[in-house]
Amino acid sequence: MNIAANVGPALALEVADADSIAELRHQAEGCTRCDLYRNATQIVFGEGSVKAEIVLIGEQPGDQEDLTGRPFVGPAGRLLDHCLDEAGLDRQRCFVTNAVKHFKFTSRGKRRLHSKPNAGEIRRCAWWLGAELNILQPKLVVTLGASALYALLGPKAKLMPERGHILYPANRPPILVTIHPSYLLRIRDKEEQQRQRREFVSDLHKAAAFRPP
Repeated sequence: MNIAANVGPALALEVADADSIAELRHQAEGCTRCDLYRNATQIVFGEGSVKAEIVLIGEQPGDQEDLTGRPFVGPAGRLLDHCLDEAGLDRQRCFVTNAVKHFKFTSRGKRRLHSKPNAGEIRRCAWWLGAELNILQPKLVVTLGASALYALLGPKAKLMPERGHILYPANRPPILVTIHPSYLLRIRDKEEQQRQRREFVSDLHKAAAFRPP
């Protein structure tokens, strides 16, 4: 068993107090905890069954998520759905959310290009992410990418060395570490893309097959 020595802001800091995801989402609608709300269209909160066994955590909403108000509905979300199907993991078993709830971007003409959230923004938004996990009490959490991993396990946890591993923080749900599906979309070499996709599906299959020890 891989014991996680440290936890990140979503598990270590004070978080919001709510009895349900619906109440928490209502609290979050007017969030001004960091400056990202100023340019985003709206907050994009987590979505899925309140009885979800597995929570999938990405980085932040993208352009389409910002416009629709729903997580993982853009290109990376559609790819995630395909990979979940291949892995035999029913999305109905999952709750999907992000480490950061507002879209951070830079403008390039009429396009809005994704900009990586910084540690301070992730720490501020841990107020909501930690509360989601407290309410849902999942059997397993899957971190999709480095920002989600930082939110849960802090700066010492590194994505690629831990990829595919299930880590066990004390008194917290186990955490399966993997990449964000957007990483696959950025790979130009087709053979490498297919190899990385197979590994990603394999990681998701571990989540589908997971049973608590």
